[in-house]
Amino acid sequence: MIVFDVTCSKGHTFEGWFKDDETFRKQAALGEIACPVCGESRVRKGPVAPRLGGLSKGREPSRSNAASAPPDKKLNEYVAAVRQLKKYVQENSDYVGEKFPEEARKIHYGESEPRSIYGEASSEEASELRDEGIEYRRIPWPAKPDA
Repeated sequence: MIVFDVTCSKGHTFEGWFKDDETFRKQAALGEIACPVCGESRVRKGPVAPRLGGLSKGREPSRSNAASAPPDKKLNEYVAAVRQLKKYVQENSDYVGEKFPEEARKIHYGESEPRSIYGEASSEEASELRDEGIEYRRIPWPAKPDA
């Protein structure tokens, strides 16, 4: 896994975990990476600093920030938070499936009662909604944990 600082087109910076640089590029090109602050999917990778100063045999890396957690713990915390968000959205919103773009437009243009909805939209449909000034947020649903 590689950790990149990712910045959306609105200037929010967040951490992203990717298999490799190619995976980041493919996901970014498809609009599959969304800013957790604003939902923007136009993102770029920040500069990457290589780890300087190798480790001696048997020596643990020093932590410049004592409060920083190991990467696997940070990832687990992130996944737990996203699962909580998913549960909240499911309990407090109407699922509209693939009709999300259509329903979002109806609400935006006053043809339907305002309400919280969630569903699916392709990158192209999401772009069209953004171009129309319709606000939405992309949420990266975590995969279901193995039983």
